[in-house]
Amino acid sequence: MLKKIKSSQIRQGMYVQELCTSWMSSPFWQKSFSIDNQTTIEKIIDAGIRELWIDTDKGCDVLEEKPEVEKVPEIVVSTPEPEVPAPIKEHRTPFSEIQTVSMDAEMGRAAKIVGKSKGAVFSMFSEARMGKAIEAEQAMPLVEEIATSVMRNPGALIGLARLKTADDYTYMHSVAVCALMIALSRQLGLSDDETREAGLAGLLHDIGKMAVPPAILNKPGRLTDDEFVSVKEHPSAGHAMLLEAKGVSEIALDVCLHHHEKMDGTGYPKGLKGDQISLYAKMGAVCDVYDAITSNRPYKEGWCPAESLKKMSEWSRGHFDEVVFQAFVRSIGIYPVGTLVKLQSGRLGVVIEQQVGKSLLLPKVRAFFSSKSMTYISPVLLDLAAAGIQDKIVSREDASTWGLKDISHYWLGDGVGKM
Repeated sequence: MLKKIKSSQIRQGMYVQELCTSWMSSPFWQKSFSIDNQTTIEKIIDAGIRELWIDTDKGCDVLEEKPEVEKVPEIVVSTPEPEVPAPIKEHRTPFSEIQTVSMDAEMGRAAKIVGKSKGAVFSMFSEARMGKAIEAEQAMPLVEEIATSVMRNPGALIGLARLKTADDYTYMHSVAVCALMIALSRQLGLSDDETREAGLAGLLHDIGKMAVPPAILNKPGRLTDDEFVSVKEHPSAGHAMLLEAKGVSEIALDVCLHHHEKMDGTGYPKGLKGDQISLYAKMGAVCDVYDAITSNRPYKEGWCPAESLKKMSEWSRGHFDEVVFQAFVRSIGIYPVGTLVKLQSGRLGVVIEQQVGKSLLLPKVRAFFSSKSMTYISPVLLDLAAAGIQDKIVSREDASTWGLKDISHYWLGDGVGKM
């Protein structure tokens, strides 16, 4: 039976069905869990959570209060005890009702979501590595937070998720692909529920890498043939893990198994081609490759976002579905956030935001360097779509060509803080 209790009534052995707080405020990545030790109780109390729902069929009930001695009983009229209601299902705002905001307004919130998502995925994947069955429905609040941020401003979270280290690549890659799948789903006109399922599929698509030895997964040099065979087994390994998991849809299973298939049939593990590959697997292939090649890896530096799209367009006939790829480009822009560009005026700048409903060629750019004098200038924000602005993008640039380092802070803004 589900029962709502106060945090002061928590004791070991209880099974928490749901905490009465948002996912972002919860100290746990799971929605439901057992209270096995005092540390878990302290985490709930320290988080300021006052109430929670427990399931007494799966764990302990609250302790009965002992009646006071020598207390004169009151005469009361007995009334039927009201039925204890089940927890209210998490409210999901239709995506169409979420208002878009500026990059600066979303950056702080997106940074918090990315930071907590990294920890949540690490915990979930670690459980998979230890052979524990995953409860995929526990990840849906995380997907919902990521989706809501993407609806407000996709560039913020997608851009932040691209900034990975070698140590957290696998986990942050999953967060990034989740966000990219959500943005692409909206561009393709999928429903809210389909978009959420696509996001969950992106989050879980690489879970099979937990079956790959860490020494191979994080190897800084070129893989041997045997090591590459081991890595290529991760889609099948992940699919097997998800078959044992709870709450995994056919979409997530399909994307996990087939996100490395190619349109010309040269992919793996099944060598599917063309229409044999589902829409969601085609989406997963594009999102997976884009984040992989734009991210710094142990064995190579990531490519510029715009350069990555150029490379992908050259591969698109044999590798990607053309319709899906073009929709992907529209979802992140021809010049994605973080792209270094040269303007007609000779200034260099970083793309900081796409313009909803405006030309993909006219993003917002923060100019900070003069290619004529080869010196840094006071950063200036340019809305290339604004009336009276004569400047325009003439080319994308490689930061190393100009001797520029760590240009990401020009688009990150001041509201990010530590992730």
